[in-house]
Amino acid sequence: MNTLMHYWETFKNSFGGYWHYLVSEITFANGRIENYFYYLIIASLVVVFLEYLIPWRKQQPIFRKQFWLDFFYMFFNFFIFNLIIFIALSNTMGLAVSDFLGLFGITIADVQLIHLENLPKWVQLLLFFLVYDFIQWLTHQLLHRVDFLWQFHKVHHSVEQMSFAAHLRFHWMETVVYKSLLFVPLALIGGYKVADVFIVYYTAIIIGHLNHANINLDYGPLKYIFNNPKMHIWHHAKDLPYDRRYGVNFGLTFSFWDYIFGTAYIPESGKDIPLGFEGVEKFPSRFFTQMAYPFRKRSKL
Repeated sequence: MNTLMHYWETFKNSFGGYWHYLVSEITFANGRIENYFYYLIIASLVVVFLEYLIPWRKQQPIFRKQFWLDFFYMFFNFFIFNLIIFIALSNTMGLAVSDFLGLFGITIADVQLIHLENLPKWVQLLLFFLVYDFIQWLTHQLLHRVDFLWQFHKVHHSVEQMSFAAHLRFHWMETVVYKSLLFVPLALIGGYKVADVFIVYYTAIIIGHLNHANINLDYGPLKYIFNNPKMHIWHHAKDLPYDRRYGVNFGLTFSFWDYIFGTAYIPESGKDIPLGFEGVEKFPSRFFTQMAYPFRKRSKL
């Protein structure tokens, strides 16, 4: 059993550890191909080019309303928040969970129900991706149905002009919620590697960018498998029928969860529908006020 001092050392050392990791990513010092920093930038540039090449809403500028705010969110949510606190908390909580299981004489490996290492590589990736995305689909519904969580998710839905950068605008609390609810299901799966996580995570980022992008792209029959701009626009619709008041089209990567469970909704082209929520025009427009918004005792929206 670890002492309080060991927990403190784990917490403290996480800051320096992540800082060195981030610097090595930026400078290519680690020599690894799994480089989140530059892959995120490359994916963003590719989708920006597609928005310029095949825009869905031709009158919408590339650098649309609050684009630069969302650009800052990209670096904050994917890197700065990790550096400030999240990695330190994650490492400390991981140690605490390990110690808790140790009280009963078991380890993480003992509770794993699925072992992927003996399966073909494509099956490993598919199973991991399906579990990963389904838990996120369920979590996304919670963000809409639980009022406390919805106050944080409003930051993402405050976007009134859709483009790829809208994918990046979300409150840091969403990271905490998603990662926390993913921890147990993924802990039950053994045999996946860091490279597998990278492939799944980066694929999800690319599809998330495309979902939010202002691109006139027809997925054809693949729309029943992958989320897409013409489906996801309705998730951001300001006005929905009363029986859909908690939202629609919750899929992050795969669209078939919504078709299977009856939450798919595409009544017509959503090209020019109003986006946001009731009172969105009064929602804070700056980063720090958006971060503070969910913690107010009385919301005016």
